[in-house]
Amino acid sequence: MKKGDIYLVNFDPTVGVEVQKTRPAVIVSNNINNENSPIVSISPITSSISKVYSFEVLIPKNTSGLSKKSKVMVNQTRAVDKIRLIKKLGTLPDSKIEKINSALKLHYELD
Repeated sequence: MKKGDIYLVNFDPTVGVEVQKTRPAVIVSNNINNENSPIVSISPITSSISKVYSFEVLIPKNTSGLSKKSKVMVNQTRAVDKIRLIKKLGTLPDSKIEKINSALKLHYELD
């Protein structure tokens, strides 16, 4: 389980406008955490791409186990117990991981 891996994740139960249902998500926490903690940080993925914001990252169709063109929703990043991760779908290329890192910095105003 490493940063950049895409897993099918069970997000339910949720509250309000939080991302719901079982859907893909990318692990965004660092690998030291991922190896040693029962919790990982993930950003959900959606195939609803009519609008793409600067803090979201487009993923092409048939990339890393995703069957549709999708986007990573960095603004919905959250910590989840590894129990919520159902199965690994694939791993993003380094270029996409770098774009997600930039989107995280932008969203959390880290620069």
